[in-house]
Amino acid sequence: MRFAHTNIIAKDWKSLANFYIKVFSCTEKPPYRKLSGLWLDQGTGVENACLEGVHLQLPGYDENGPTLEIYSYGENIESKTNLSNQQGFRHIAFEVDDVQQVLASLLENGGSSLGELVEKSIPGVGLLTFVYAKDPEGNIIEIQSWRK
Repeated sequence: MRFAHTNIIAKDWKSLANFYIKVFSCTEKPPYRKLSGLWLDQGTGVENACLEGVHLQLPGYDENGPTLEIYSYGENIESKTNLSNQQGFRHIAFEVDDVQQVLASLLENGGSSLGELVEKSIPGVGLLTFVYAKDPEGNIIEIQSWRK
């Protein structure tokens, strides 16, 4: 058994994929997908489902690693603003060398701040530097760095 992918349903899958490519060094993993049919309706539980988008190779993994799947449905349902303490899947995290630099790139590319950049020594683990932010569509991202 192995982890396969995480999915984001986007208002604009192309724009959001480009954000993750620019800010987090993800790369497209072909093929581009445009999917529909009874099989998709049955599997997703969505009547007349039509999905379009791409898988992005995550940094730090080879071509067989897990991916970030960014799709748009033919008809998306909008949700309320994401908050850090809502139940359910809440954020995706990227470990980086320089949290401030990546946060600046995230902001320059249409993302927004959510929390403040903090450092905390975790006994037995190391020094954690992290911040929560949001991508251009409001999905929460944790940007973190660990030093021993």
